[in-house]
Amino acid sequence: MSEKKEMVKEMKERLFLKRKHGLYRMTKEQLNECDNFCEDYKKFMDSAKIEREAVIYTIDLLKKNGYVEYKKGMKLNPGDKIYRSNRGKAVLMAVIGTAPVADGIRLCAAHIDSPRLDLKQNPLYEDNEIALFKTHYYGGIKKYQWTTIPLALHGVVCRADGSKIAVSIGEDENDPVFCVTDLLPHLANSQMSKPMAKGISGEQLNILIGSRPFRDDEESGAVKLNIMNILFEKYNITESDFISSELEAVPAFKARDIGFDRSMIGAYGHDDKVCAYTALRATVDCKDPVHTVVTVLTDKEETGSDGNTGLCSSYLEYFIHDLAEDLGSDGRTVLSASECLSADVNAAFDPTYPEVNESNNCAYINRGVVITKYTGARGKSGTSDASAEFTGRIRRLMNSKNVIWQTGELGKVDEGGGGTVAAYIANLDVDTIDLGVPVLSMHAPYEVVSKIDTYMAYKAFMAFVED
Repeated sequence: MSEKKEMVKEMKERLFLKRKHGLYRMTKEQLNECDNFCEDYKKFMDSAKIEREAVIYTIDLLKKNGYVEYKKGMKLNPGDKIYRSNRGKAVLMAVIGTAPVADGIRLCAAHIDSPRLDLKQNPLYEDNEIALFKTHYYGGIKKYQWTTIPLALHGVVCRADGSKIAVSIGEDENDPVFCVTDLLPHLANSQMSKPMAKGISGEQLNILIGSRPFRDDEESGAVKLNIMNILFEKYNITESDFISSELEAVPAFKARDIGFDRSMIGAYGHDDKVCAYTALRATVDCKDPVHTVVTVLTDKEETGSDGNTGLCSSYLEYFIHDLAEDLGSDGRTVLSASECLSADVNAAFDPTYPEVNESNNCAYINRGVVITKYTGARGKSGTSDASAEFTGRIRRLMNSKNVIWQTGELGKVDEGGGGTVAAYIANLDVDTIDLGVPVLSMHAPYEVVSKIDTYMAYKAFMAFVED
């Protein structure tokens, strides 16, 4: 009997898909490396709440590691490290490989925008001696989650004279913060009888910013006047300057360890900065790659990737065409021979809400980075659906480099779904597959990831760019 049990155990080990906690596949030294890596990641999260700040952080890191700004026509040699900023809201970087560029590049693509509340162009108003900002939410959110949490204000204001100032209020412990108010439950019978999606409307996401009037004016509008006077004294801006501003209200939370075991990280914007940072670090850390490595951290993914800083535009394609020409090839040849990891997150299984997932085909925290062959919704609409051959190649690569990985899809077939930038890159004739970190509470103001999964994303991108 014992021999039969041993034989069955051996068969299961050989034939079954292995699914177990990543901790059991890591040494203590690897776990220490993982935790140390995640400390740096938390610092990035606190420094790069919005896409503009992520670009500033990235370029600063690149310069410290020997990257120079790329200009078309530069003489490029193996080992050269270059970058290009796209309007301060997206950034591309490359390390020139030893192989001819016509053999293709290794491309990583992540996005650095996250759901938030954007100020409208004429946002400031006063109502019953309370000053507020009107907002237009950005990306897919549950609106009720954005009430009664501390908010910080980030972005830029372009003044009438053409000068530009950066704004960041609410992150320092001595800064004020802002918030969206909500009804007390005692008076919310009507609100709470509505479907959850309609409990808070978009036009009710008004940010509370002040309540003291200007001392020398007892007329109406005195609170608004006081706020504008404060802004004028601090930033030298007038109300009309809001027209040419991009101001984003984001949660004022810091990235923190979660759990008694400190195994997870809670933060705003894991989607998709957890993939952006790990891809960035892998690009910076790779040495003497065979194939030229290109990493793009893009904007506008949460609203469909349209606009000149989103990947539906041509800026990535133009960059690769420029590189190809400077290295003696052409963009079409390079793109057709290239491979891409579309670096985006997937939904982690949540035991509190198991009904939305199909347990054999969803991602779990602590089981490693997620390879997502297809995304989309309603019959794979909007997905590139990687080929079996390319999926097999990435699978073999992960195994050969001892990367802990799993597969997953975004919920049950009829539950909804979502997309990434993979389709836009695949449309350039590039073999593309999604690879990223499973996230709990995705698109909420406070998302959760596992440290093990975050570190394995870094290992996965390292394996890819060094291959």
